[in-house]
Amino acid sequence: MSTLESARRALWRFLQDRRRLSGLLWQLLVVGIAIAAVGWLWSNALHNLSVRRISTGFAFLGREAGMPIADSWIAYGPRDPYARAFLVGIVNTLRVAVIGVVLATVLGTLVGIARLSSNWLLSRLAAVYVEVLRDVPLLLQLLFWYVLMQGLPAARTAWKPVDGVFLSNRGLVLPSIPIEEANLWVIGTAVLGLIALYFIRRRLIAQQMADGRTRHVWPHALALLVALPALLSWALGASWRITLPELRGFNFVGGLTLAPEYFALLIALVTYTSAFIAEIVRSGIQAVHIGQWDAAKALGLRRSFMLRHIVLPQALRVIIPPMTSQYLNLTKNSSLAVAVGYQDIVSIANTTLNQTGQAIEAIALIMLVFLTISLGISLFMNWYNARIALVER
Repeated sequence: MSTLESARRALWRFLQDRRRLSGLLWQLLVVGIAIAAVGWLWSNALHNLSVRRISTGFAFLGREAGMPIADSWIAYGPRDPYARAFLVGIVNTLRVAVIGVVLATVLGTLVGIARLSSNWLLSRLAAVYVEVLRDVPLLLQLLFWYVLMQGLPAARTAWKPVDGVFLSNRGLVLPSIPIEEANLWVIGTAVLGLIALYFIRRRLIAQQMADGRTRHVWPHALALLVALPALLSWALGASWRITLPELRGFNFVGGLTLAPEYFALLIALVTYTSAFIAEIVRSGIQAVHIGQWDAAKALGLRRSFMLRHIVLPQALRVIIPPMTSQYLNLTKNSSLAVAVGYQDIVSIANTTLNQTGQAIEAIALIMLVFLTISLGISLFMNWYNARIALVER
């Protein structure tokens, strides 16, 4: 009987090994076919380009671009090479993506909470906001905001909602602080101090859990976020004087100007994405068991306190995964900037393509930039999602 049983087990292991080997061979075959197909397409493209006497490669990045870029946060001139122009396009894309993600998250969270409000008018207005913006195509919303920006008064008769803030067909003009090398060093020091403070706080909490002694984090915060940046600012002579914009002639001088193309694109992306985020937040809050609310009410806690400290921390486990998709969608939807003339990476790559004729390289650079940004967002959100996930004992 034991001999028969061992023979069966040996046969079962053989069949399992054979299935694994067969599965591995099929995977290698599929990967080989895919690589061969890509190689054939690539060689075919190179042959056709050589027949048409179109140069290939990325050597064009070192040539003079000759294209003007109106809205840029880094120094650029038409005599700079294409590599510099692509860098400007990447920065412009990140300007929209990063600021848009932050604003859409804040606005979407507020609208999602408003949808669950006991105030009938507030909840209905939030519902109308969500349904209207979700059902209208993003491109139409972008064109609407751009046309609306063009219909604003001229610079001489600009709207002035707050002292130092102007809104006209030239865009939104805000007070600004001159960012020089010394300022960047101070800001970088503050960011590093904030990161160090995060790890110090974790260590202090672990020590407090071990021995029960209370340890305050505020002295470390004062030293890392206030004292050290202030000392460095004094040593480098950094200037933090706020510059107010002034109208001179037909345009504004000083301050920070958000071009109408950028402003329209940012508003369209933020409002459109916030409508989807609002539904994600609403569903995440409703996923928390009603017993959590009842227990908090029984303790006499305020509704705002319950929402911040009890409900939202639990709802994040439901909210974060679909929120990642919305962040990726906002980043990729920023490529619609070409519709209003905002010069992001897509617009600059299209201009480069028309000037040099190197379509494959230009499209490859666009794909690489968006792939890198999207993978970065996904990695960060997956890390954060793993941090807040429930750990079963």
